[in-house]
Amino acid sequence: MLSVIEGPHMKRYWESRLVRVGAALLVFGSGPLLLIILAAAVGLWPDPNPNPVGPGLLAGLTFWPAVICLSIGVVRARNSGDRSS
Repeated sequence: MLSVIEGPHMKRYWESRLVRVGAALLVFGSGPLLLIILAAAVGLWPDPNPNPVGPGLLAGLTFWPAVICLSIGVVRARNSGDRSS
């Protein structure tokens, strides 16, 4: 069974600069594309079948660096927490 990560445990991860950079890259890199996809699915976008090349390129260029930053940041934060315990 998975346990819920709460307050002080989660704070340790958000203190890592790599985690913050990775999260920001993920949100600001993939966010516009996901917003366009959702808006088109709901009917708020003028074109029902959009072809957002710019946001697609932005998401493609930022997704893997974001995942790598998040992964390294989480591992480093977890390892530094183990030493301080």
